[in-house]
Amino acid sequence: MPSLNVSFTDEEMEGVRAAAAAEGKSLKQYMHDLGVREMHRKRFVAGAAAWADRLRGEFDEAFPDEVPPSQRDQGVTAA
Repeated sequence: MPSLNVSFTDEEMEGVRAAAAAEGKSLKQYMHDLGVREMHRKRFVAGAAAWADRLRGEFDEAFPDEVPPSQRDQGVTAA
């Protein structure tokens, strides 16, 4: 099974050990879970963004007076 050596400063290592202990995990298990959790988070965010993009046109049709946040600073007032 592949493995990885990661270097930390003393201060970083202290923080990582404390975080692992707070979750009741070994350092090895904590670091493993952290990487897997981040991978899942990125997949979720990408899926949520794709879902929002697919529904944006339908939302705009249903709520034509709603101003997207990206355009609110341009002097446009929401209904």
